[in-house]
Amino acid sequence: MDMDSASSVVLQALTQATSQDTAVLKPAEEQLRQWETQPGFYSVLLNIFNNHMLDVNVRWLAVLYFKNGIDRYWRRVAPHALSEEEKTSLRAGLITNFNEPVNQIATQIAVLIAKVARLDCPRQWPELIPILLESVKGQDGLQQHRALLTFYHVTKTLASKRLAQDRRLFQDLASGIYSFACSLWSHHTDCFLQQIYARDEAAALSSLERTLLSLKVTLLNNALWLFCVAGRQVGPESTCREKLEKTIILYTKVLLDFLEYHPCAFIPLIQRSLEFAVSYVFTPSGEGVTFERFIVQCMNLIKMIVKNDAYKPAKNIDDSKPESLEAHKIKTAFFTHPTLTEIGRRLVSHYFLLTEEELAMWEEDPESFAVEETGGDSWKYSLRPCTEVLFLDIFHNYSQTLTPVLLDMVQNLQGPTNVEDPVQLLMKDAVYNAVGLAAYELFDNVDFDQWFKNQLLGELQVSHHRYKLIRRRVIWLIGQWISVKFKSDLRPLLYEVILSLMQDPDLVVRIETMNLILNSSPPVDDFEFRTEQFLPYLESIFGLLFQLLQQVTECDTKMQVLHVISCVIERVNIQVITSDVKFLCLHKNGLGAESKNLYPFLLPVIQLSTDVSQPPHVYLLEDGLELWLVTLENSPAITPELLRIFQNMSALLELSSENLRTCFQIVNAYIYLSATEFLQNYAESLCRSFCDLLKDITNEGQVQVLKVVEIALKVSPILGAHMFQPLLPAVFRGIVDGERYPVVMSTYLGIMGRVLLQNSSFFSSLLTQMASECSQEMDQLLGSVIEMWVDRMDNITQPERRKLSSLALLSLLPSDNSVIQDKFCGIINICVEALHDVMTEDPETGTFKDCMLMSHFEEPKLSDDEEPPTEQDKRKKLLALEDPVHSVSLQQFVYEKLKAQQALMGDQGFGVLMETVDTELVRQLQEFLQGL
Repeated sequence: MDMDSASSVVLQALTQATSQDTAVLKPAEEQLRQWETQPGFYSVLLNIFNNHMLDVNVRWLAVLYFKNGIDRYWRRVAPHALSEEEKTSLRAGLITNFNEPVNQIATQIAVLIAKVARLDCPRQWPELIPILLESVKGQDGLQQHRALLTFYHVTKTLASKRLAQDRRLFQDLASGIYSFACSLWSHHTDCFLQQIYARDEAAALSSLERTLLSLKVTLLNNALWLFCVAGRQVGPESTCREKLEKTIILYTKVLLDFLEYHPCAFIPLIQRSLEFAVSYVFTPSGEGVTFERFIVQCMNLIKMIVKNDAYKPAKNIDDSKPESLEAHKIKTAFFTHPTLTEIGRRLVSHYFLLTEEELAMWEEDPESFAVEETGGDSWKYSLRPCTEVLFLDIFHNYSQTLTPVLLDMVQNLQGPTNVEDPVQLLMKDAVYNAVGLAAYELFDNVDFDQWFKNQLLGELQVSHHRYKLIRRRVIWLIGQWISVKFKSDLRPLLYEVILSLMQDPDLVVRIETMNLILNSSPPVDDFEFRTEQFLPYLESIFGLLFQLLQQVTECDTKMQVLHVISCVIERVNIQVITSDVKFLCLHKNGLGAESKNLYPFLLPVIQLSTDVSQPPHVYLLEDGLELWLVTLENSPAITPELLRIFQNMSALLELSSENLRTCFQIVNAYIYLSATEFLQNYAESLCRSFCDLLKDITNEGQVQVLKVVEIALKVSPILGAHMFQPLLPAVFRGIVDGERYPVVMSTYLGIMGRVLLQNSSFFSSLLTQMASECSQEMDQLLGSVIEMWVDRMDNITQPERRKLSSLALLSLLPSDNSVIQDKFCGIINICVEALHDVMTEDPETGTFKDCMLMSHFEEPKLSDDEEPPTEQDKRKKLLALEDPVHSVSLQQFVYEKLKAQQALMGDQGFGVLMETVDTELVRQLQEFLQGL
């Protein structure tokens, strides 16, 4: 097929691929995909996207297919790689016309050329850079712009290569084009400035665009001054304004990157950069010129110079590097007392003031205002965090100069501020913000305890609506200072303040007070804290926190409240009962009745955060489930309220989420806490949920479900079997069919072992039911069960379940049933295996004893780093005392069952039965039973 007809076919496919109709679109895409590896396809694409007469969408798609092809087929080693001849032709065709009329397509072509350059330049494509340079010098405006755009993308791509050989090639290239790029940038800058002063906005915009591109290619000189001066000529409404601001930001970004990556090379620029940044941000020079992003960049420039370790002398001056001393000398000469004073005052009195936008947000969206994110890297981009970080760094480095300045500002604001004077209210808020941020630096200069008693307490009692600014700021200020310097004796006074302000009319004040609760509740390592001071306020504080949880509407805020509740609970718990559980669930011998007093606040939190009909559950569920679990684990007894919140569980089990494991742990905790009440109330709905889950769940998930049933049978063999009866036929069938997954089979046998051993009448009725369903004789089915049990004993790895299996099968004896007698050798086989598992030899007497027996409840002796047992741990221990696995001697049980079988059959008949057992097994059995 010739080139013209190929172009026609491809063009048709591309046109169809831009269709909105999938019936047309899909076959076209499939056809194009098949052509991707055909020779000549990319040459056709090049012709199509270079043809400006064609539809823009079709050309755009042609460029994208070409670009994707470079990634897949341009490398010589790629499968279906393009031939060297076609690649040579394509490279030539890509750089013949820098006249693309559509901006978006021009950008894509530039990126496409850069991709090829990354692979082929300069070896296979030595002519690329010379042609670009030649085109950039041309007089045609469009050609010049498109060549410059391509030049930028090629330079950016080549600069990103990391291999040493590539870096050397780029350095050679850079040295050849750097001076040209600088002169190009200088030329366009001059044109732009002339056109701005001549009020020729259209020409200025064109020049500015080229300036921006050439600026991206090169590094800069100190002409940023000129751009900022030009900003006075370019009003906010000017068409050039947006591009001019972008240019200024790009310029400062280059300076910041240069400073970050090459601090020593930046030293000659320190003086000029500081003069420039301080002049525009902290003197009247910036008025009418500066805009927020520019101020942030300038402040970051100052901050990075102030904080840079490369610009600080060593502790021992003689060990300092000459360049560090030089930089330090420049900084010292610049940051004079008057300059620092002006920067400090202006930061606080100008940049710290709440803006009209922030005050409006306080009124209209108080939750967003109160929890606004200012952490992480936000100082790099946002003005408020940026000013605060700069203030901290300057204060830290020049505290001797700035401390008196700040204290003087505080002194001028003593006493309550007139609520009719908004300027003074905002100023006090700003100054208090500075004192809070600089708390560690001001440690020796501020008697905070006196200030708290004599000034701040009074401010908190001014209830006027406008004074909420100061109430909120003083609460925050106390939170900043409390870990720095705050007398223990003042804490009760503070708790009184917290109780009052948690009921403040303003939501922002209440949220800030909640954060103060977090700061003022006892941290783990706070030796100043006295538990008895906090306990009288605990119940009221929890009540108010829960009220706040109901009052806020945003999920982020609800999460924050829950986080505070969780942290306070954890801290108080550690203080009160030296227990390291996550939440406050006090032991009976901890605070006695006090633990029950917390349920009115804990349980509604659990209820809200685990209710899937409430939107906050999406964010609160994980914490809520954790709180629910540890509350149960540490609860001394069931209460109607604890029982009631289990109504949330059915919907949670339907979610089948990653929280299922915790849900099963919660169910288990209820069974351990009060099996009878719990199963009577909820086993029916739980059984329905489990049946649904088992239809569509992983093997691991099945095991989790079945373990719950096993625990119910362990705690309450009669009620457990009755309540979970609908699940047991599947377990029975799983055993008979020989379930392939060993851990599931082990759990099946654990469940059936419990039923057989501890509820034999239920086992008989289940056997009858299953025989009817399978149309088999009961004895035949029982034989199948025993046979599979013996065969799969190796699936069971837990010693408890292995002993349980032997006790369960032994419980079938004595028996005159021919099937049981037929399987006798298998039963003895399991018993001997289990005896090996559980019997330990007494070295002194040479006799064996069952090591799994527990005769009484022992309080464990804890080392310092061990946690005391929870109430659930104690419940499990008491349960184990009654469990046949821990209360029945396997050795004794085997002996008694064999004696009973012998008595039933007579010596001769029993002897014949024993002959069916392997002689080695009989020998081992006799060894275990000696002495009985």
